[in-house]
Amino acid sequence: MSDIECVEALCQWLSAFVASVSDFVGVPELSWVRLLMRRAMLAPTVTCMLQSPVRRARTSGRSVLYAVTGLVMVALLVGVVVAGNAVWNGAPYPSADPDAVAQRLKSRSDEVYDDFALPENYAADGGRVDTGACYYRGLRSLAHIDDARSDVRSFGLDWSVPDVPEATARDAQERVRQRLVQKGWKLTHQGDRAGATFRELGFRFEDPVGGDMVDVQWNDLTTTLFISVYAPCGQVPAEFVEYDWSEADWHPKKPSAGL
Repeated sequence: MSDIECVEALCQWLSAFVASVSDFVGVPELSWVRLLMRRAMLAPTVTCMLQSPVRRARTSGRSVLYAVTGLVMVALLVGVVVAGNAVWNGAPYPSADPDAVAQRLKSRSDEVYDDFALPENYAADGGRVDTGACYYRGLRSLAHIDDARSDVRSFGLDWSVPDVPEATARDAQERVRQRLVQKGWKLTHQGDRAGATFRELGFRFEDPVGGDMVDVQWNDLTTTLFISVYAPCGQVPAEFVEYDWSEADWHPKKPSAGL
């Protein structure tokens, strides 16, 4: 392969690389870099065609040096643009299928209710999956303080079991705690508190893999078990509409007998 062919091949490869990086990071400003790549592919060939054999060889060598130098500079520039984009936008949010997330949270709620193993006279109220606000990341967040992103949402399902005595609530919470520990979830908050006029029991566990959380609370003022199951922020499809979202409703199943 001749020097010119080597330069052209190198230019083609780097042009393809710049194009893929541009598409990945979503920075249209890289399009002018791709134009420079196309021009760089033609410059050594045209110059070589207009020169005599001796001068052509010298020019070819210089063209190779210039082209390689230019390519190195362009590669460095691409790296700076990509790094700057990452610093500005921060880490991207993962994609989220709202229906799949809702089904997962409802399944986790079924597991918690089943693990409670409450007597039949303690029935859970139903709940509904709601979405919460998520915010910009990176330096861009400084330009959008308290501005929630419309395309990124968190998910939560809240439900409760009323009129549960303290001893029953404590035993039920302990069974759920043991199951979550067995599954490898991590305790992130211990909510047991007591004062002269109140008592509270509770905890929060987080799935170290996916980031889902289970929060269980009880207090002697209401004697109600409060359960919240969360899923972290994810980028939702543009066509997602929360209003009248049929997959959001959760109705407790009859608990299994025992654990």
